[in-house]
Amino acid sequence: MKAVLVARPLVRLLLVPFVATLAVLALLTAAAPGARAATDLSKVAEALRADPVYVDPAASDLLSAADAQALTAKIRQADKPVFVAVLPAGYPTENLFTNLRTETGITGLYAIRLGDRFDARADSGVLSRAAVGNLVTAVRTAGDPKAQLNDFVDAALRGNVGGSAPATWSGGESGGGVETGALIAVGAVLAAGGAGAYALIRRNRRRQEENQRAALAQLTVVVDEDITAFGEELDRLDFHPAEAGADDAMRADYERALDSYDKAKSLMAATRRPEEVRAVTQTLEDGRFSLAQLSARREGRPLPERRGPCFFDPRHGPSVADATWTPAGGAPREVPVCAADRTRLADGQDPAIREVQTASGPRPYWDAGPAYGPWAGGYFGGGILPGLLVGTMLGTMMTTPTYAADYGDSRDPGGYEGGDMSGADFDAGDFGGGGGDFGGGF
Repeated sequence: MKAVLVARPLVRLLLVPFVATLAVLALLTAAAPGARAATDLSKVAEALRADPVYVDPAASDLLSAADAQALTAKIRQADKPVFVAVLPAGYPTENLFTNLRTETGITGLYAIRLGDRFDARADSGVLSRAAVGNLVTAVRTAGDPKAQLNDFVDAALRGNVGGSAPATWSGGESGGGVETGALIAVGAVLAAGGAGAYALIRRNRRRQEENQRAALAQLTVVVDEDITAFGEELDRLDFHPAEAGADDAMRADYERALDSYDKAKSLMAATRRPEEVRAVTQTLEDGRFSLAQLSARREGRPLPERRGPCFFDPRHGPSVADATWTPAGGAPREVPVCAADRTRLADGQDPAIREVQTASGPRPYWDAGPAYGPWAGGYFGGGILPGLLVGTMLGTMMTTPTYAADYGDSRDPGGYEGGDMSGADFDAGDFGGGGGDFGGGF
């Protein structure tokens, strides 16, 4: 009995510091609710949807709260979709960029400092993979995290990152890894430069809106000409569903052509942005192919192969072959041509090129500016268009982030811009593998 009485005080003596330790840990956890959650990638993504910079509590020695907020202010003032995450060295790296991009669901440029390593990825419509690789290489040797991240962000913003900051940043909520006290500091920074930042954002958005309005005005003229030309083709065909020799296949071709004509007019009437023109010209191309099938059936010829339109002027109808053509100052390439242009090229003559009006007079559409990218993209599709336009003014412009932001990326049917909410609808190839310090596991 005496032994029991002695043991109980001993147990209580041992339990007191243990319970006290648990209490301290509980208080620390309550005081920093993001400390555990921050290691979950969904929490990192949640923080980045609210702010451009996230610092994991376990990596706070890499970037102070004040430095993180200064970097946040810089990115916000630039109004660009640049995301920076600072994570501890032991953070899981498998598919890190791809998974983070999926979790945030926002198109943009993503940079990660992981312990003493650094790498970045971006949606191709925001910044090309080559450009991202060059930026990473330029700052890779910088050992100081603050200097490295600032140098990277500065260079990225100078490099014309496409798109605008996501709307989710407008709420001003902070990511989980930044302390509340630091928000007061950044509030002061933002307040001091608020007028300038607001003016910059307004100017950038106004410029983009003006570019899109001007581009749409140019495209409206050209597309209206295309729709009119297609209507005239329907009239010249002079087909009557009840005429002698007409069968169900012919009537179906004719009905599809009429539907395409009506649909193209409706789509164009509803178009508000340049990239929406792509659907109009795609519809016109579908209609012209239906007419080509109808003509072949009526004349007893073999049905035509489904090919892209004539490169020199889509109004010529579906192409019949590929022919070698060399643009002025460019390299030879194979382009789809109609029968008439194939003959002209074979005879050493110039093809009948579609010209459009510019400030300096009529020019071929591929040398008339970036506005004609969506127009050509609808006719030729994203797969073959870049190869056809290599070395031309339009082909060169279409590779820049500015083109993707202002006119839509012809390779991306979704038309997402930098800062758009695309969810999981993105090219994982932009975020997986390839150079950088992290290696192929990302």
